[in-house]
Amino acid sequence: MLKIVLITGISGSGKSVALRLLEDSGYLCVDNLPVRFLHDFIATTREDGLERVAVAIDVRSPGELEDLPAVITALRASGTEFRVVFLDSNDHTLLQRYSESRRRHPLTDRLATGGKSPSLQECIDTERELLAPLREQEHVIDTSDLTPGQLRAWMRELVQADRSSVVLTFESFAYKRGVPGDADLVFDVRCLPNPHYDRELRPLTGRDDAVAKWLAQFGSVETMIDDIAGFIRRWLPLYMQDTRNYLTVAVGCTGGQHRSVYVTEQLARRFADHSPLLVRHRNQAPVEVP
Repeated sequence: MLKIVLITGISGSGKSVALRLLEDSGYLCVDNLPVRFLHDFIATTREDGLERVAVAIDVRSPGELEDLPAVITALRASGTEFRVVFLDSNDHTLLQRYSESRRRHPLTDRLATGGKSPSLQECIDTERELLAPLREQEHVIDTSDLTPGQLRAWMRELVQADRSSVVLTFESFAYKRGVPGDADLVFDVRCLPNPHYDRELRPLTGRDDAVAKWLAQFGSVETMIDDIAGFIRRWLPLYMQDTRNYLTVAVGCTGGQHRSVYVTEQLARRFADHSPLLVRHRNQAPVEVP
C-alpha cells in the first residue's frame, strides 16, 4: 500500500531535516511541489507501484496554499491515506536560526513594496497567517527546543505509526523552556515532590529506577497519575469521534527531567493497549535508532 507523508510548516522549523530523514528511510522525496500538481503526482506514484513517498509543500508555492486544506480533504475523501506533519517554531527560535544561517526568508521578495524589503519578523507573521488554516487541522511538531537528532527520532517514530486510529502521544517538557506548541492537553506536575533536591537523584532522570522508586512512595504522585489517566480515558473516545488523527498530551515540570518524565512514562504504561502510542521527552537526549 502506498504511504504518503506531506511535510509543511513554517520556514526555518526543520522541514529539510525531516525530509532528509524520510529520504534516508527509503521514501521518494519531492521538495517544494506546487499544490496544483499534488493530485497528479499521487496518481502517478500509485501507477508506478511506489510504496513510500514524501512531499514538502510550504509558503514557497505562491497563491496556492489557501487551496491545500481543500485538496487534502478531497484526497482523503477519495480513499488516499497519507500523514500530514506541520512543523513549527516560536519566533525567537526562528529569528535566531535565520541569523545563524544568513538565509533570506522565502517571502522577502513577494512582500517587498516600493523597493523596500520587509523585516524578517514581518515575513514570519505573514507566513503564520497564510498557514494558520492548515496548522489547525494537522499534526503539529514544535521544534523550538529540539535538536536535529530529536526531530529525526520523532519523525521516524511518527511515520512508522499506524494511522488506523488516533496517534496518542505522551510528551514531557520543562516549564522553564515554555509550553510546547504541539500540545493538545497540558498537565502541570510541578506541585509534586521534587527529586532535584536529593543530591544523589539530581543527575538522574524520571526513567531511572532510583528516581521512579523515590516518586512512587508518595501518594500524591500516584493520585496525580490516576487523575490524568482517568481524564484521558473519559475523553479520548470523543476526541476520536471528532475525526482527529493525533492527540498529544504534554506533562510539564520545572526542568523536564524528573517528575514530568516519570509521570509521562507511567501514563504510557497505562495506555499500552492503545495503538499507535508514542512517548517523547523534549528535554532528554534522543535515542537514535539505526
